Amino acid sequence: MEQNTFDLVAGARPNFMKLAPLVRAFAAIEEELEARGLGWRIVHTGQHYDAAMNDVFFSELGIPVPDVHLEVGSGTHGAQTARIIERYERHLIENRPVATVVFGDVNSTVACTLAAVKLQIPVLHVEAGLRSFDRTMPEEINRVLTDTVSDMLFVSEPSGMANLEREGVSGDRAYLVGNVMIDTLARELPRAAATGIAGRLCVEPGGYGLMTLHRPANVDNPGVLRPVLELLVEFSRSLPMVFPVHPRTQKAVSEHGLDHLLKANGTLKCIPPLPYHENLSLMSQARVVLTDSGGMQEETTYLGVPCLTLRANTERPVTVTHGTSRLVGNDPKNIAKAFDDVMAGQWAKRQDIPLWDGKASERIVRILVDRFSA
Repeated sequence: MEQNTFDLVAGARPNFMKLAPLVRAFAAIEEELEARGLGWRIVHTGQHYDAAMNDVFFSELGIPVPDVHLEVGSGTHGAQTARIIERYERHLIENRPVATVVFGDVNSTVACTLAAVKLQIPVLHVEAGLRSFDRTMPEEINRVLTDTVSDMLFVSEPSGMANLEREGVSGDRAYLVGNVMIDTLARELPRAAATGIAGRLCVEPGGYGLMTLHRPANVDNPGVLRPVLELLVEFSRSLPMVFPVHPRTQKAVSEHGLDHLLKANGTLKCIPPLPYHENLSLMSQARVVLTDSGGMQEETTYLGVPCLTLRANTERPVTVTHGTSRLVGNDPKNIAKAFDDVMAGQWAKRQDIPLWDGKASERIVRILVDRFSA
């Protein structure tokens, strides 16, 4: 039987943890898919292309080698987005899928969405409906545009459904399915625990902090970056701190002459970006996490680890209302106050979040199979 194939599109590190569980869910029902004339393939845009941000995640998470690689590489938002549209459009014309599945809010997400909808190919957005209401964030623009033209919207938390309803999305387009990131975390946590990364870094479980930092609002302006790094050094005097330094952050540190603040010592450990399992292992055993990553907000909530979110807003409010995240922005006083609260044991406990049960990808695949084999 001729197959109608789903394109599963990923391009950057945040996509890979969302792609992996969907791949497993499709692979688990291969016989049914074949009987229904359906198939799937992985399309990698190449938005992230170095080994530390790309290959290691495919290997760790058991994602097969991509069937299609667009090899777009880096560049400005406009240049990169344009290359993805051009190359994905060419692929679509030559190998038309039954639908394009996109993840999250990176440039690959919106670019492949635009290429597909203009060829009247259905777009299915996983992790739809999230809104920070901050249009200075490129990711917010990507989210809004993608949701506006997508045919099916798979939502991770209740706020997403409310956002889409407010924007006029009809009920038959949006599905509250849960969080595919949590699918990956729940499955990979035992393997993460076995990495032994804390021991290799000479830190004790529950006796260190973990920080990640990469967003332009925090790293591009030295007037913001310097005080945050100085605070990190200060925190490390009372609690050992581990800081995997993102390439963007390292570039900014060097350009602004702040390298002296990142000189590792016995209590401040600056290391290269970590593979998924090692980062998850450190996160799960940390006393506190400081981050501007949306994904780590969700992961720390599931793990019950206090999270100081170094942002003024979040597109994931359930991590604040039901989870362990507190928005502290990049004001040193707010960050220091929250850090002191953690150390004093004055922090919110996590509550159960609907459908964050490790089965979101299975729900999504069931909806897709039923819809597109009809």
